[in-house]
Amino acid sequence: MAGQLNPHVLLAVPLAPLAGSVIAGLFGTKFFGNKIGRTASHSVTILGVLVALIISIQTLMAVMEGATFNGTIYNWMTVNGLKLEIGFMVDSLTAMMMCVVTFVSLMVHIYTIGYMADDEGYNRFFSYISLFTFSMLMLVMSNNFLQLFFGWEAVGLVSYLLIGFWYTRPTAIYANMKAFLVNRVGDFGFILGIGLLLAYAGSMNYTEVFAKREELAKLLLPGTDWMLITVACICLFIGAMGKSAQFPLHVWLPDSMEGPTPISALIHAATMVTAGIFMVARMSPLFELSDTALSFILIIGSITALFMGFLGIIQNDIKRVVAYSTLSQLGYMTVALGASAYSVAVFHLMTHAFFKALLFLGAGAVIIGMHHDQDIRNMGGLRKYMPITWITSLLGSLALIGTPFFSGFYSKDSIIEAVHDTHIFGSGFANFAVLAGVFVTAFYSFRMYFLVFHGEERFGKAHNHHHDAHEEHDNAHDAHHHHGLAPGEKPHEAPAVVTLPLILLAIPSVVIGAIAIGPMLHGDFFKNVIFVGESHHAMRALTEGFHGAVAMGIHGLSTAPFWLALAGVVSAYYCYMVNRKVPAWFYKHFHGIFTILDNKYYMDKINEVVFASGARLLGGGLWKVGDRAIIDGLFVNGSAKAVGWFSGMIRHLQSGYIYHYAFVMILGVLGFLIYFMPFPSFAK
Repeated sequence: MAGQLNPHVLLAVPLAPLAGSVIAGLFGTKFFGNKIGRTASHSVTILGVLVALIISIQTLMAVMEGATFNGTIYNWMTVNGLKLEIGFMVDSLTAMMMCVVTFVSLMVHIYTIGYMADDEGYNRFFSYISLFTFSMLMLVMSNNFLQLFFGWEAVGLVSYLLIGFWYTRPTAIYANMKAFLVNRVGDFGFILGIGLLLAYAGSMNYTEVFAKREELAKLLLPGTDWMLITVACICLFIGAMGKSAQFPLHVWLPDSMEGPTPISALIHAATMVTAGIFMVARMSPLFELSDTALSFILIIGSITALFMGFLGIIQNDIKRVVAYSTLSQLGYMTVALGASAYSVAVFHLMTHAFFKALLFLGAGAVIIGMHHDQDIRNMGGLRKYMPITWITSLLGSLALIGTPFFSGFYSKDSIIEAVHDTHIFGSGFANFAVLAGVFVTAFYSFRMYFLVFHGEERFGKAHNHHHDAHEEHDNAHDAHHHHGLAPGEKPHEAPAVVTLPLILLAIPSVVIGAIAIGPMLHGDFFKNVIFVGESHHAMRALTEGFHGAVAMGIHGLSTAPFWLALAGVVSAYYCYMVNRKVPAWFYKHFHGIFTILDNKYYMDKINEVVFASGARLLGGGLWKVGDRAIIDGLFVNGSAKAVGWFSGMIRHLQSGYIYHYAFVMILGVLGFLIYFMPFPSFAK
């Protein structure tokens, strides 16, 4: 059905979740007297996301048959020829993102029924996550920078509400403020990049800007010898660094674990953190013009992929292990972007969305079973008590580490091959980082898996780990609930409304990679959507070496990434199942390295001492000098004093005596006479 998609049907995709959010947010909360109950609130929001998913699937099928849409939905205003409008660009990239976002969001909505059952903010939470879904859909469906920026800021705003959902907890307020401020740093660069493109392309529409790409490639930034397109692309990517948590703007993401587990899955799987990856892929016609920008992306992604993985090794909070895994995998996606393999980055974005959402929701199921204890040192042996959570978490972990034939293998192995085949500056370090990251990922993933599901049962005992420095109770009613299992208590499998999303997410975590790799990476799925320049050969090399998903899986059993992953799993098994003295030995002899990792490379301290203190000093200086001395002291109080002084002087002339006024009048007349009286000329 080649042709154009119906814009009215497309409009229902973001508006259906928005309608559910508005109904639950207004009529399901105290705002309008809580006129509808919990069942109605979760039903209307789930229905909205379900409608969006169904239309998204239909749209993807139509797009695969050749249908597209790129047009204006609503013209907001026109200023000096500049059109500010709401519009959709729906092609294969957008349709794929629509399906991923709505499917993961639907799973999170269903899961939330069980996870948040005892929370007073139940209806408010459903309103927030539906609003988040609307914001993300507006972002991925946009056909212009104005709407992109609206969706970009909207997901940031709603994530602020979700991370600080339990607003009575100081740690949650600190975490959401941190996320908000760090993202503002990235967004400053983002809006500068948009501004540069607007100034020199004269439009905010993607198609019109891309049409002028050759002209933009010839321009220099005024007053410098820098290429304009390089500066614009790096500014755009700085926005992606904030949203997609790339070093050094990654510091907000681990602390976002202060929010409830469902939003950890929503933010970290297919939505907010992948917005930056999607944006760079969408802007591939521009990024292909600057090898300098691609090199910058490649190096930043490499640092994030490797060094954030190291931090996952020493985490004991189950959600934080998965959070640092997200950081590392986002680094892999960014590396693929820098290697000019945009379709591989988007492919990993898709596969990662399923298995990472699965791992987060699996962690939430474990937290429920452990009565809200998140410390993996207090678990062990949960396999026989939580069989569904165990098997789905195992499948998610195997996908994460890139086990052949699992979805993560096809995308992750393609990234490693693409980096190996690229010649962009920094590819040598990137190649080392992504290979070393394979071992690190396997080690911390199966460290968590073994400590949680196998070995000695460490729950229901007196522990010193309950009040870990990083740990907060994942429950809105901490003060009223016992934390962890009491002596004699046993874990329990989560209810069906929690385990059903785990099963549904486990299926694509296993099979979607083998199904999608052919058309997405080596077919025409992204034809005329993602652009790769003639000078970049990584994708051509990948396609030449691809002989089918089965052959790739079999070949993967003999490659370095497989053996590195296997070594990571075996090392984790030996350290945490066979000989627990090994980690203790490493801790004793490499305590300095452990301290650096435990303090997260002191990035928080650097931000606090350098940037936060600098901002405080700057703010204090502006307050004391600018506000108090200049504005208040000089302009406000100074002008008042000047008027008072002048009034005091004039007051002495207002004596009230008639002869004083007569004398002044005579002086005035005398002055006029002298000034205007003509004097005789003595010139001869």
